[in-house]
Amino acid sequence: MRPTIARVALPVPLDKEFEYLIPSHLFPVVGVRAWVPFGPKKRLGVITALTHQSEYDINKLKPLTEVLDLEPIWPEKLYKLIYWASRFYQYPLGETLNGAMPGALRKGKPAHKQPQKIWQLTESGRNQLMQGFGRAVQQAKVMHTLQYAALAQHELATLDISSSVLKTLEQKQWVTCSESIEINDQWPSKLINEEDKRQLNHEQMLSVVTVNHIEGYECALLDGVTGSGKTEVYLQLIESVIQQGQQALVLVPEIGLTPQTINRFKRRFNVPIETIHSGLNDSERLNAWLAAKNKECGILIGTRSALLTPFANLGIVIVDEEHDSSYKQQDSLRYHARDMAIMRAHSENVPVVLGSATPSLETLNNALSGKYLHLKLTERAGGASPTKNSVIDVKGLYLESGLSAPLIAQMRKHLQQGNQVMLFLNRRGFSPALMCHECGWIAECSRCDAYYTFHQGSSEMRCHHCGSQKPVVHQCHSCGSTHLVTVGVGTEQLEAHLETLFPEFKTIRIDRDNTRRKGSLESALESIRNGEYQILIGTQMLAKGHHFPDVTLVALLDVDSSLYSSDFRASEKLAQLFIQVAGRAGRASKPGHVVLQTHHPEHSLLQALLHKGYPEFAQSALMERRVAQLPPYASLSLFRAESNHSQLAEDFLRQVRQTLEAHPLFDQQCWVLGPTPAPMAKRAGKSRWQLILQCQLRSTMQKLLMSAKPALDMLPNAKKVRWHIDVEPMDLS
Repeated sequence: MRPTIARVALPVPLDKEFEYLIPSHLFPVVGVRAWVPFGPKKRLGVITALTHQSEYDINKLKPLTEVLDLEPIWPEKLYKLIYWASRFYQYPLGETLNGAMPGALRKGKPAHKQPQKIWQLTESGRNQLMQGFGRAVQQAKVMHTLQYAALAQHELATLDISSSVLKTLEQKQWVTCSESIEINDQWPSKLINEEDKRQLNHEQMLSVVTVNHIEGYECALLDGVTGSGKTEVYLQLIESVIQQGQQALVLVPEIGLTPQTINRFKRRFNVPIETIHSGLNDSERLNAWLAAKNKECGILIGTRSALLTPFANLGIVIVDEEHDSSYKQQDSLRYHARDMAIMRAHSENVPVVLGSATPSLETLNNALSGKYLHLKLTERAGGASPTKNSVIDVKGLYLESGLSAPLIAQMRKHLQQGNQVMLFLNRRGFSPALMCHECGWIAECSRCDAYYTFHQGSSEMRCHHCGSQKPVVHQCHSCGSTHLVTVGVGTEQLEAHLETLFPEFKTIRIDRDNTRRKGSLESALESIRNGEYQILIGTQMLAKGHHFPDVTLVALLDVDSSLYSSDFRASEKLAQLFIQVAGRAGRASKPGHVVLQTHHPEHSLLQALLHKGYPEFAQSALMERRVAQLPPYASLSLFRAESNHSQLAEDFLRQVRQTLEAHPLFDQQCWVLGPTPAPMAKRAGKSRWQLILQCQLRSTMQKLLMSAKPALDMLPNAKKVRWHIDVEPMDLS
C-alpha cells in the first residue's frame, strides 16, 4: 500500500519534523527536496520518512506542494552521516540538512549543472597577440592566459583578472564569451604526469606503502616536521586511488592555501580537479558538487564545507593541517571537520590520513595509544637543514614599531645577502588602541568589551569582534584633549616603519584587510615567490603551508599574550603557531633562522619549544591535561547564552545547571562549571554568559545531552535568551 504521509525536515530552529499529505500525483522518496506550505509561506525541506501513521488528525494535514527531485540529494551513507551530525552536535535536523546543500539547491534550483561563462580568443585577438598591448598590462595578461586554452570565468577570477578587463577586450572583439555546461564524464587515458613525481626518502616511502596496504577503514596520522614533504606523500597516495578508478577528497584549512595546492595537484594529475570553498558563487559550487557526485572529477580539494559533498566512488580522505582551528565551525552546526572526516571515512570504509607538523593533542593521543596509525616524517625534504632557533629578551630594550635593535640587525644581515625575511604579527590594523595622552581615555567599542583598532589606511576605527566601524576621533571624549596617541603595534604600522627603515627593499603585507579581493592573495603569493618583495609581513594567513625558498629569517614579534591566557588550549595554539611560522624558514638549500622576541625568555613553554621541539612539548602538555581531566581525557560541552539583559542570561544557565544535575544520567564522572560571564562579557551589544559540562566519557556526555535537550527547550527562560550548545568547543571566549 502506497504511503500517504511524508515527514519533512524544514530549515527552522525546532528539533522536530513536520507531516504533510502526499497528493496522488506525487511519488516522493526519502532524501528528496520538496516545497511545502508553512504558515503563510512556502518552505523548501527534505523528506526524511514516508508513512501511513500520524500523531495528528490526518484531515488537518496540508499536502506537499511540489517534489523537486527524482532521486535523493545525498547517497544513503552520507545522509546517515549528516543525520548523525545533527544529533551529536545538538542542532536541528532541518537546518543541518539545509546547510549541507549547495546554495543553489537551497533556493530550489534543479540538481543539474548550471551554464558557466567560457572565454576564448577570437581570430583578431590572436592577430593582436603579435602586435603587443603597450601599457595595458592586465589586457596582455588575459590575452596570454587565453592563448593556449579557453577558460571559465571562475578560473580567470582566481588569476586576479577582473570582469571589467574581460568586458573591454570583448568590446574590442579580441575575446568572446559563450555559455556552456561542461561535462567531463571520461577521464583521460594518461592519469599521472610521471615527470612531475619526486623521489621519496625512506620515511615517505614507508608512509605511502603502509597506507596503500590498508583495506577498508583506518585512520593514520602523518606526523611530519615542516618541510618534510607531506604533500608529496598525499600525491602518491592519491595516485594509487586514481589508478583504481576511485576519487579523493582533500581538505585544507583555508581558502588561502587552495590555489597553491590546486596548482601542485594539476601539475601531477590529468584527471578533472574541482574545488569547493567560500570564494565560489552558487553556480560554481553546485557544478563542483555535482562533478564529484557524478564522478566527473577525480579529486576534490576544499575547505571544511567540502566534507559533505557526495562522491560516486570515494577512495581516500586527506585532512591537511589537521590541527587547524578553522576546521571547527563557529556558528549554526558547530561541527569539527576533522572529526567528521574520520566519521565519513568510517562510513565509506576508506582510509583517512590526518597530516600535520604539529598534531592536535587529541589526535596525537589517539596515535600514541594505538587507536590511529602513527606515521612519522622526521627529515626535511630535499636535504634542507633544520632551522636555528634563538630568542631575544626585549626587557629594557627600545622597540621601534615592535622591532628591537638586535632583530633589525639580523634582518639587515639576511637582506643584504639577497634573502627574504618574514615577520609574523597576528594583529591587523595600525594599532590595537587609540588613547588620550592627557587623561588615559581609550576609544572603546560601545557594543563590546573591547577597544577599537585604529586603521590608518582607511582612516577609521574598527571593532574586530562585532565589525562596527567609525571615523577616527581627533578629540578625547573624556577631557577634550586633541593629543591622542596610538597604543601597541599592528601590521599596518609595522609595514610603514619598515618602508622607512629599509627603503632599498620592497615590503609586502598579507592580512585579511588587503587580500579581500578575489585572486589578490594568490597574486601576492606569486609575487613573493618571484622575489619581487624582500620583507614579508603577515598574520596567521602567512604562517602555514606556503613554500618560499628564499626566506631565511622568520621573526615572531609578540607572543607574550598567549603565555598567560585563561584558555587551556592557548599553550597548544602557541606551540603550533611557533612551529608552523618557523617552518617557513630555510625550506630550500639555504639555512633558516627563527627569532622569537619576548619579555619572558625563561618561560618553560618557550624553552621546551626552542630546545626540544613540539613532540617534547606535546608530551608534557598531555600529562598536564590528564591531571586536570581536560580533553582528550574528558569531553566538554559549552552552553552559551546572550541577552540584552545580563540577569536573564545568567538565570537561564542556572536553570540549565539545575536541570543537568537533576538528570538520572548525571553521575560522579560529570561536572558542571558555571554559569560565569564569558571572557568577553559583552559582544555586539549583548551580555554573554557561559556554562561548561565536563564528562569523563564522550558517550556519557552525548546520552546526557540528547536526553536533557527537550527539557532545556522547555525551561522558562529558554525563549527569552539566545542560546546554543557547542559540543567539544575549540574556543572558550
